[in-house]
Formats: sequence, structure tokens, C-alpha cells
Amino acid sequence: MRTGAQRGNHLTAPSGRTRPLPPGITVTARVPASSANLGPGFDSLGIALGIHDEVVVRTTDSGLTIRVEGEGADDVPWGPSHLVVRAIERGLESAGVWADGLDVVCRNVIPHSRGLGSSASAVVAGLAAGRGLAARFDPELTRDDAELIQLASEFEGHPDNAAASVLGGITVSWIESPSPVGTASNGTSEHHLRSYRAVRLDPHPALRATVLVPDEHSSTAHTRGLLPELVPHPDAAFNASRAALAVVALTQRPDLLLPATADRLHQGYRSAALPLTTAWIARLRDAGIAAMVSGAGPTVLALGTEEFPDDLRERAAADGLRVVRPAIADGVRVD
Repeated sequence: MRTGAQRGNHLTAPSGRTRPLPPGITVTARVPASSANLGPGFDSLGIALGIHDEVVVRTTDSGLTIRVEGEGADDVPWGPSHLVVRAIERGLESAGVWADGLDVVCRNVIPHSRGLGSSASAVVAGLAAGRGLAARFDPELTRDDAELIQLASEFEGHPDNAAASVLGGITVSWIESPSPVGTASNGTSEHHLRSYRAVRLDPHPALRATVLVPDEHSSTAHTRGLLPELVPHPDAAFNASRAALAVVALTQRPDLLLPATADRLHQGYRSAALPLTTAWIARLRDAGIAAMVSGAGPTVLALGTEEFPDDLRERAAADGLRVVRPAIADGVRVD
């Protein structure tokens, strides 16, 4: 566990239209991990997984105190630059309130830099906690999930992981923008004009998830940088058909999961950087199990309706992979 403190009159300078929160308001946000892409649904399909981080926030008279327990406790920065703290402040700001001080406790279980959406979960937890503080102060300040997805995706730059952590279940997300590339006609950066949208789908009741988590870490920026700017038209058409089929397989026809999770758009380009991941995806798919890279990796996600085979579990452990069978989870909860 790491503990840090920073003192000051308030965390962010309030504008003239904001309202101060009194000390003593407490909320707890519990947020699931997520896996994005699900094979062919690059930057669009997502699933919420029952590995949860928890953030407890209490308003105080002044300053900032933060404690981090569990995953990443020795690596993440403490203080105002901490991702959860920045998200809390953004959540407060969006509701038109501010706090003179905060006491924040982060209990992290989601593995970091493994393709399980830890940064998106941190952002969603912080935003939900900030939103929860505002709603506890004044119920009329309650915000809907659509706004939470928008704010979280602005942090992330894409909505796939954030949408799954907000809504739970299976999610389909997309981006709407007034200009196709670059900047709008008035010179405003397109990033600030994007609208991030998502819908939740209920998974088939027999659907089960297994994740194979290696010790190694992976950088999303690095693996995304391995992708080409252009792909062959037949590969794009292949992925369009498989992404559509994946929606059917995940919700109605899990017998179609193996063909529905095939991909030609991103996994092959990343394979050299993820040799153990790539080998295990091939091994599982050869065994008839729908396996894919979880997000940018290196975790392997397997989806199906049967128990994960004991012999494969033992082989995975021998290769240094931690085999976890998380439930398909609901979205973020604030108490």
C-alpha cells in the first residue's frame, strides 16, 4: 500500500457557477475489468469481466489524501496526477460542484497493462465516484450512463473498454464526429468534437469467459503502433462479416463463437510482439475454443459454454499463465 497527501485550499479552482460540497460525503465505486475487440470488433466490441477495482472517496475540509492498495500500488503516481483523482475532479466539474479536500482509497485487483482495461476502469471509477458525490449532495445533479461513457472515452480516446465498464455485459460502441479526419472547419481538434456512443447487449446465459494472464506487461501505445494505416479490402470485408456474426454468437448462438471471433485486422500485426499470447490463441483455437487477444494484450481471452479443460489449464500454468474464470459482470456500481 502507498499513501500520499497534498495540502491546499481545494483541489481545483472552482468557476463562478460551481457549488462547494460539504465535508463528510462518502461514496464507493466498484468497477469491473473489461476486454475489448473480442476478435474482429476492433475498438468497438467489449465485455465486462468480474474482476473489480474499488474506489472509496470522502470529501474533507482541505487537501488531498490518497492510498493505493493492490495492483500497481508501487507504480502509479499519487497526488493530483493520479488517474483516479483526475477522473474524480472531472466528474465533479461536469456536475458543477467542487470539493475543498478529498480522501481517496483505491483498492486495485484488475491487472495493470495486461489488456484488461485497467486504465479505463480507473477512469470510470473516478468519474462515477465524482458523479456519486454530486448526486449524494443534490439528487438533481444525477447524471446518466451516456454522459459517463462520453467523459470516460474522452480520457481514453476510444469507448470500447470504458463502455463495458460502465454498462456491463456485452457492449457495442462507436464514435460520431462532425468531421471525418483531422480538425473541424473552425480549427477545433476533432478529439473534442467526438461523441462516444454505446449500447449494452445481454450475453447468452451459457456464455463463459476465461482469461489467461501472463506476468509480462504490454503497452497499448506500442501494440497499437504496430498496426498499419491501410489494410487490404478483403481483410476489412472479412472483419465486417465476423464482427456482425460475433453479435449473434455472443447473444444467441454461442455455437458460432469460433468463426465469429476470427480476425484479420489487428491480431496478426501484433503477433510478433506477443509470442506467448499468439501461441496460446492458436493452441486454443486448434482445440475448438474461441480464443483471442484481450484488448492490446498480452492476456488471452477465451469464450465458450464449456468448462475450460484441465489439461490446458495445467499447461497454461506451466507456461507462467494465471488462469482466471471471471463472471460476465454488470457495470459500475456506486454506493
